[in-house]
Formats: sequence, C-alpha cells, structure tokens
Amino acid sequence: MSNAKLYDLAGKELGEVELADSVFGIEPNVAAVHAVVKNHLANCRQGTQSALTRAEVSGGGKKPWRQKGTGRARQGSTRSPQWTHGGVVFAPKPRSYRYSLNKKLKRLALKSVLSDKAQNGNVAVIEGLEIEEPKTKTMVGLLDTISAGKSVVITDGVKRGVVLSSRNIPGVITTPANNLSVYDLVNAKTLVIDKAALATIEEVYA
Repeated sequence: MSNAKLYDLAGKELGEVELADSVFGIEPNVAAVHAVVKNHLANCRQGTQSALTRAEVSGGGKKPWRQKGTGRARQGSTRSPQWTHGGVVFAPKPRSYRYSLNKKLKRLALKSVLSDKAQNGNVAVIEGLEIEEPKTKTMVGLLDTISAGKSVVITDGVKRGVVLSSRNIPGVITTPANNLSVYDLVNAKTLVIDKAALATIEEVYA
C-alpha cells in the first residue's frame, strides 16, 4: 500500500493518506505508456505539410532538347525531380495522423503513470483545495512549500479559483480528475491532488 503526504492549503503537513493499490500500486507498464504518449503526439499533429509534385510545378511543358544526337542524357521536362526547380518525388500532402487505441490500454497507461509517481514519492494530496479569491501568489506559495516544481494540479471537477490562480505559473497545469491526460502526467514532476479528487480517481479508475 502506497502512501502520500497530506497538506493543507498553506502547505502545512497534516499526515499521510493511503493510496489504493488498484490505481497507485500496480507494476508500471512502460510499453503501454509509450504507446499512449505516441498516440497523443500523433493526434496533435496538424498534418498540413505539402509540396508540389512534377505534375503541379508550373512550366516544363517543352522538351529541353532533342531526344538523340546531343551527347546529353535524354530529358522530357525541366520540371523532373532531378532538375533545379523540379517537382518533389513522393511529395508530402495534407493528411490526418490520427489513430485510436483501445480503452484497456489507455487505462493501463494511466494507472502505470499514477503508480510510478506514487512509488517515487511524487504525489501530494491537499485537504480542501479551494481558492475563493483567485490569486497566483496563493498557488505559488503552496507549490513552493511542498517543493512541487513542474506539476499537474488535479481537482474534483472544474474549480474556477484554482484554475485562475494556476494559469500564469510556468509548468503548472490544472485538470479535473475525470479528464486526466497520460502525456501531461508523464511531463510533470509532481501530482498535486485535491483529497476529494483522489477519491474520484480511485473510484473511476480502480
């Protein structure tokens, strides 16, 4: 059974919280995490790259010189790929890079990342993570006190005060517990989890 330190909003340590083995105690599957991160990056690609083939480059309609007798290689167009200003062989064209993965693999990857963070002591649980009056200083103070560094702040639902207090802090992302991204979790050093959000995570992903 893994444990995580419990803090209040001021960063004062209150004790420890037990983490469910079904979510935070599995053997991390590196292959699953790699597959999901690769899928995320592929789905983010715009796929708008484009180049002109020999059929699309303007000009080149006239044969540069006669077929035989010049001593030079035969040429039919000055827009062939071997010519300067010629077309591109197998030119890239706009396309979608999107593909899907099955839910079991994505869930395994998510639990693998959560387990890895827990096993390395990079999970901090906050009692009552609620900021009524949005202030960046409040969130910076909390993260500095618990030495969070680059982190993902996980809340139970969308909490406007927390989002507004965190959005100007470099390297800090806020996300609801029911919308976790494996890519964001892998990129973060610390997971800062609201205690209510922790219950949601253990209920949904167990």
